[in-house]
Amino acid sequence: MRLVLYNGSPRGRISNTAILLDHFIRGFKASEENSFELMYLNQVKSHQDFAEKFRNAQAAIIAFPLYGDSMPTIVKDFIETLGTKIDSGKTPMLPALGFIIQSGFPEAIHSRYIEKYCEKLALRLGTRYIGTVIRGGVEGIQIKPLFLNRRLFIAFSSLGRHFGVTKEFHPIITRKLAGRDKMSALGRFMFHILKMTGLADMYWKMNLKKHGAYNRRFDQPYKPAL
Repeated sequence: MRLVLYNGSPRGRISNTAILLDHFIRGFKASEENSFELMYLNQVKSHQDFAEKFRNAQAAIIAFPLYGDSMPTIVKDFIETLGTKIDSGKTPMLPALGFIIQSGFPEAIHSRYIEKYCEKLALRLGTRYIGTVIRGGVEGIQIKPLFLNRRLFIAFSSLGRHFGVTKEFHPIITRKLAGRDKMSALGRFMFHILKMTGLADMYWKMNLKKHGAYNRRFDQPYKPAL
């Protein structure tokens, strides 16, 4: 199978999306006859070339982080480029198309609306829709010890291995990766406790300080001037 993968994270090679795709690819490569190309959509000037790769593949996966309940601008730009390259009525043998959406939110419901968009997009492009893999709670995996990420990485490797044989996302693995659409009552209670202790904000404060924005965390740039 000839697979093209598109990493739609603005952080490119150092992103959480890259980590998940790396484990997916490890499983996919278990079948020796499979081949793949991985492209980074933050290389905006290459979108035209990336769209050509799409046309020559047997399957394609676009993976990206959830941004404001939608997608990063670079992903939307690439989709529009695809639209100019493809005539669904005249372009033969378009690849099957699937998506992987990851976010920091623990609940899958945040990604459900963009999931519907992805399904409609595949239809409009004239491709077979493989499905969408949703995974929440991903932000922070780069600072977690390996044993806390082990089950997640194994799941993505297994997902890739199954895909490499069937050109489909395994339905049970996909469902387990998505988890709950809404946080359980116990989960909400535990999160409330973390908020009260300040532990829930530690990661975000750390990143604000890292980027020199901590002292501006309460800024309101869009507040109307009096």
